[in-house]
Amino acid sequence: VQLQASGGGLVQPGGSLRLSCAASGSIFSINNMGWYRQAPGKQRDMVALISRGGNTNYADSTKGRFIISRDNAKNTVYLQMNSLEPEDTAVYYCFAAIKRSRYVSDALYWGQGTQVTVSS
Repeated sequence: VQLQASGGGLVQPGGSLRLSCAASGSIFSINNMGWYRQAPGKQRDMVALISRGGNTNYADSTKGRFIISRDNAKNTVYLQMNSLEPEDTAVYYCFAAIKRSRYVSDALYWGQGTQVTVSS
């Protein structure tokens, strides 16, 4: 199983970016999917997560600015980031709780990380 993240880059304050993360490989089902981020010298913090049924949870710092969504048919999770601030600068990591067969429990998989830089 692999998670491939894309969509990071350099954006000016107030701008927008959309991150994508696609899971591939031997997948029976995917439960929670989402995003964490890690700024230099800081711990990795949760940004947003979404359940298979579409229930969402956001960090306080991203509520009202970021929108998480998923396409279950494509095994893909998205993060629409609006009104970006310099404090949003970090490496963004996607994750997914994946069941590889009906006989095993979920396992947590991580993407490779994509850099988001907010600067003028």
